[in-house]
Amino acid sequence: MSFITDTTISFRREIGPTLRSWYYILFGLVQPLLYLGLFVPLLANVPGPNGASPLQWFVPGMAVMLVLFSTVSCGWSLTEELMSGSFERFLATPMSRPAIMVGRALKELAPLLVQALIIILVAAPFGLVWHPLPMLLGLVLLMLFGIGVASLSYALAIASKHDGSLFYMVSHSVALPMMLLGGVLLPMTNAPGWLYVASRFNPLTYLVEAERALFVSEVWTMPVLYGALVAAGVAAVGLAVGVSQVRKASL
Repeated sequence: MSFITDTTISFRREIGPTLRSWYYILFGLVQPLLYLGLFVPLLANVPGPNGASPLQWFVPGMAVMLVLFSTVSCGWSLTEELMSGSFERFLATPMSRPAIMVGRALKELAPLLVQALIIILVAAPFGLVWHPLPMLLGLVLLMLFGIGVASLSYALAIASKHDGSLFYMVSHSVALPMMLLGGVLLPMTNAPGWLYVASRFNPLTYLVEAERALFVSEVWTMPVLYGALVAAGVAAVGLAVGVSQVRKASL
């Protein structure tokens, strides 16, 4: 219960300023609509999986992209707290260090979950078929993956707290190749052989394939299993590294 309580406290501390910033919420709601409005017309002549709408593979890829870029850069806000000293004062409390990481990560994922739901709702009239339970499982996998990536982003922020440009350079240098090799916007099955082989070394590839399988209601398949293992593995590694850095920061 202590972990849940501490996670709730950390989440409420972080989400408060976000909820008070109406422009942040407004932009967060408009952003997924812009993605749909700008990309859906480009999919008119693109075949979907097994004769289904191309939105069945495009929407899950877009959801993964939103989670990746939002969580990989979320450590930037922590660098400001580190420079001001407010985060060190928060670490003086007896709160669970993993709970601090999870609470902060959930603050980043909560708006993304709302964005993903908006995308699914808005895309339905354009051909996206709902499969509620598999899609819900897909969102759970995204949250697990996001917690791990956000924790790694916080760890990078702590490691580079005196050099914000280093954080920006490393985070974006990792996120962009992961997105391109992960087949987020285009399936890697159409890529040249060497590029397809390179994509198999990218953990994001397996998450994207799992999300696309779930969005066509293919639950008990190997892509979903691999995606679940990747999401759980990234969450475990991210929390381990993040907690280790937090403990060093509190020494």
